[in-house]
Amino acid sequence: QLVESGGGLVRPGESLTLSCAGSEAIFGRFDMGWYRQVPGQQRVLVATIRTDGRIDYADSAKGRFTISKDNTSNTAYLRMDNMTPEDTAVYYCNAGRYYQNDYYPNSDYWGQGTQVTVSS
Repeated sequence: QLVESGGGLVRPGESLTLSCAGSEAIFGRFDMGWYRQVPGQQRVLVATIRTDGRIDYADSAKGRFTISKDNTSNTAYLRMDNMTPEDTAVYYCNAGRYYQNDYYPNSDYWGQGTQVTVSS
């Protein structure tokens, strides 16, 4: 019920914007999160945006990534600037909820992932 797009191959220092399209039922009820996963490692939370618009970033994303959403089109975005090879991963969006300042992903609402590769 979530579909990511926008992945691809970029060079170090370049930018990329990922999109996550969903439904009004999801965007109106859930907080949204972007995760990334490197082969052999756990999926890691990168950024979140709550239904009230509050935003949080992992330390690796602060200052370089920007999460946003458009409630009209039911789409979430993750803009990544000044990318490095360490940003190479499959990126997933998720609809979940915050409880006491922690984001809990909903297992029913994962996208299929989009590959991002940063290489010269």
